[in-house]
Amino acid sequence: MDSLINAAARALAAGDPLGALNRVALRNDPSALALRGIAMAQLGDFARAKSLLKRAARGFGTKEPMARARCIVAEAEIALVSRDLAWPAKALDSARAILERHNDKPNAAHARYLAARHSLLIGRLDDAERRLKGIDPVHLSPASRAAFEMVATGIAMRRLHIAPAHAALANARRAAMAARIPALMAEVDTMARALKTPAARTIADGKTRLLLLEEVEALLTSKTLVVDACRNAVRRGGKIVPLAKRPVLFALARALAEAWPGGAARGTLLARAFRARHADESHRARLRVEIGRLRAKLAPMADIRATDDGFALTPHGTNQIAVLAPPTEEAHGAVLAFLADGEAWSSSALALALGASQRTVQRSLDVLAATGKVQAFGKGRARRWMTPPLPGFPTNLLLPVSPPAG
Repeated sequence: MDSLINAAARALAAGDPLGALNRVALRNDPSALALRGIAMAQLGDFARAKSLLKRAARGFGTKEPMARARCIVAEAEIALVSRDLAWPAKALDSARAILERHNDKPNAAHARYLAARHSLLIGRLDDAERRLKGIDPVHLSPASRAAFEMVATGIAMRRLHIAPAHAALANARRAAMAARIPALMAEVDTMARALKTPAARTIADGKTRLLLLEEVEALLTSKTLVVDACRNAVRRGGKIVPLAKRPVLFALARALAEAWPGGAARGTLLARAFRARHADESHRARLRVEIGRLRAKLAPMADIRATDDGFALTPHGTNQIAVLAPPTEEAHGAVLAFLADGEAWSSSALALALGASQRTVQRSLDVLAATGKVQAFGKGRARRWMTPPLPGFPTNLLLPVSPPAG
């Protein structure tokens, strides 16, 4: 590898894409094209970056499989950052296998990290954790080590393991400081703020209170009977009764929990569970059936008793009941939650992450766009959605780079 390629690779590793372009902007050999592609990705021109990397991969061809595999890993990273979550994972796995066979441990580890980050984005925590455990952090550059630790932080936060999340974030901060890349350090700061931002709210005894993640963890590990509106389940300690597929039962459970220590009137329960404005005898009969089903589901942790005008929830082994709900419960809140990361998402990527149809997601985006809560740019398959950026607060791009080895 010549001196200009080496210098450009070092510039990229230090987070200086313009410095890299100054050295290779006029060159069209495969190595220069690859570095130019990564530089353009760091500058946010993903379309140009993908085009350059594809040209580089074709230039390397089958005679230089390791260099070609590095281009594929870089393409995968661009797809991840641009939220193209449907990018073929098999191509990344094949590239990683080639890098491992050629003993390119840093780039192979980086490929594993990308796969773990993809799984985290779409909510497959077990898969993300499994992939992360296959990485030896010793082989990672400081920038990639910071990214690795942030994925570990994200997994711990979503599992509500807050002490491990703080430990992983501290490791990420040390690695980011060693990398000396401002955008990377800003990304760590953003994640640190997430740990200090209210993540949910609790409704108990008629009062509402915002909770930090560590407070949510404490609530869910306590003896309190929790009606979890974030996951549509009823839980106490380690016992969980999932009701995500039984929306009527969950609506009844929540109404009863919000009315505790008193009872909920039949009219309230009918309105919450069946949206019935004018209840008749058929509605009341159905309510009795659904209450019986809910009573059977909750038997290990609570009882439901009839009152003069409705029903009341009585927990076993505790005198506390609380409803755990998202910080806000507006329409299309799940879509807004994903867009809150500041990145640009395609509707297909949101559908994949939410486990919904693309048409359902598109309808939500159209409604949110009409009220100014989201904005779109691009056309066709290049169309992306994001929340309007706050004035003076630029979106940070994290794209750690492992320069090609000589």
